[in-house]
Amino acid sequence: MSNSKGLLKIFIAAVCLIALFMSLPAFGSEAQEAVKEAVAETAPASTTPWWVWPLVLFVVTFVLGILAVLGGVGGGVLFVPIIGGFFPFNIDFVRGAGLLVALAGALAAGPGLLKRNLASLRLALPVALIASAAAIVGAMIGLALKPNVVNILLGATILFIVAIMALAKKSDFPKVPNPDKVSQALHITGIYREESIGKDVEWNVHRTPQGLALFIIIGIMAGMFGLGAGWANVPVLNLLMGAPLKISVATSKFLLSITDTSAAWVYLNQGAVLPMIVVPSIVGIMLGSIVGVKILAKAKPKAIKWMVIGLLLFAGTRALLKGLEIWK
Repeated sequence: MSNSKGLLKIFIAAVCLIALFMSLPAFGSEAQEAVKEAVAETAPASTTPWWVWPLVLFVVTFVLGILAVLGGVGGGVLFVPIIGGFFPFNIDFVRGAGLLVALAGALAAGPGLLKRNLASLRLALPVALIASAAAIVGAMIGLALKPNVVNILLGATILFIVAIMALAKKSDFPKVPNPDKVSQALHITGIYREESIGKDVEWNVHRTPQGLALFIIIGIMAGMFGLGAGWANVPVLNLLMGAPLKISVATSKFLLSITDTSAAWVYLNQGAVLPMIVVPSIVGIMLGSIVGVKILAKAKPKAIKWMVIGLLLFAGTRALLKGLEIWK
């Protein structure tokens, strides 16, 4: 069984690499024109070949994929501020790619989470209805704003995420004294097998109206900045509504496959999704995630967490200063 799993991972990695290098010629005749739009601040006399940027992007996103797994965060949260802040790409293309990066990870994980009864459809669907509608609004707002305004707001949001990651506490099994009327009407409840304690756990949620209201804000922010919203989904589901931590994490991951799809269509319709950025980014993140899972067993979670927080702090500061035209 272990040999077959190893061969499967090698096969997936090979297919991803083949897809990457086969996609490069496909950019062909249109690539140079696309680069002129995607590269916002490249020097007019630059002699850098167009294919250098996808290759560099692949390497960087491969590293981000490893860090995302080790730090327990979505790839989109790392992708948008770092690529937007340190690559000469227009922020609209970066946000469009960020949504698809988060979407790819969610689609890959969703079926397995549902099969293991960790992601709850009863919990996800009401939240997804509100968050996906809000994400569409957020995407339209984001595309209407000027790049420097987006960078300022993005930087402030990333710094806020850093504060949440550093200060928020998680509860494996929150106490829910009495489910509220909304959760009872929607039948938001369930049972899952908790292997760590060797028994089935029955769960309910409360404060559902407050949670749904917060998901309006979360959806708008996800669509506006192209961020996977796992950093906000999990605290709301776990700490506010009282869902167990594993249910919150798994449902949050599944939610991204709905919320990010809604926002991604807006970016696609506006032409803000560039294959030259999207293809190497998705391939790099996915391959990095495979490697990150292997490293996770040996890594020290707290050390990795603070490394990711430091990286986001630096990237968020960079985006904020770039928007204020202090650090160009």
